[in-house]
Amino acid sequence: MILAPNLCFRTIPTTCTTIKHQKEQRQLNQVTQTKTKLCECFDLHKELIPYGKAWSWQKQIVKQKKALVQKNEDCPDTLIILQHNPVYTMGTSSSEKYLNFDIKEAPFDVYRTERGGEVTYHGPGQLVMYPIINLRNHKMDLHWYLRALEEVVIRVLSSTFSIKASRLEGLTGVWAGNQKLAAIGIRVAQWITYHGLALNVSTDLTPFSWIVPCGLQDRQVGSIKGLLQEFQSSTSGETVTPSPDDYRLIDISYKSLITEFSEVFNLEIHQKASLMSEIWGENH
Repeated sequence: MILAPNLCFRTIPTTCTTIKHQKEQRQLNQVTQTKTKLCECFDLHKELIPYGKAWSWQKQIVKQKKALVQKNEDCPDTLIILQHNPVYTMGTSSSEKYLNFDIKEAPFDVYRTERGGEVTYHGPGQLVMYPIINLRNHKMDLHWYLRALEEVVIRVLSSTFSIKASRLEGLTGVWAGNQKLAAIGIRVAQWITYHGLALNVSTDLTPFSWIVPCGLQDRQVGSIKGLLQEFQSSTSGETVTPSPDDYRLIDISYKSLITEFSEVFNLEIHQKASLMSEIWGENH
């Protein structure tokens, strides 16, 4: 069953003030009030894609976009959205001290990538968005880009699940109280972005306990499903809209992410019916 947009969710006080959020919103709007641009979307949100394959896709698309920019040719934006098989990823300067296991005996594959940030986990039930966009067509400002990605998730949680989420001063990501629901780690090469954000929808959070997520010792990791379950248990005896099953929850979250991403970045989303093989002539 689809959650009603006006579901009354008990929120947790946050440190993000309304005034600050409104200021950041105005800054975002100043950029998005321009002509709508095209964004190709490769929808793999129901599939589990090995991390190495998705990483390779991103780097190939970035290479193509760089070539287009050098030729002064049109460079449409690209969005890949998917789920991963269980995997840990580390940033350029991530420290192994945040791994609660011997890296030679890791429970899952561990990838050291060129994105920013510390170690995190990806797995089933988590929606990962990889926007590969040319910031020359938006705003050549990495701070703005990070805040825009956060804004996408904040809008999804508010409009679709009535979850009051926020940013925390000095940290990147999206939070509901002390629980981090979305992690963000990016790389930008010649103003073309890759890597992106991961939103915990119905994720099994156990693998996060085997690391120090994002290197934050005193913070927790949460999921949309977990917060909805907390709400239902706290309203025992009251009439509450039942939570959808995991697959439906993923679908609802995916559709909302696409809608909010389109609005925040002022992009017209063109769904690609075929897989990445359309671009490189290789099997998905």
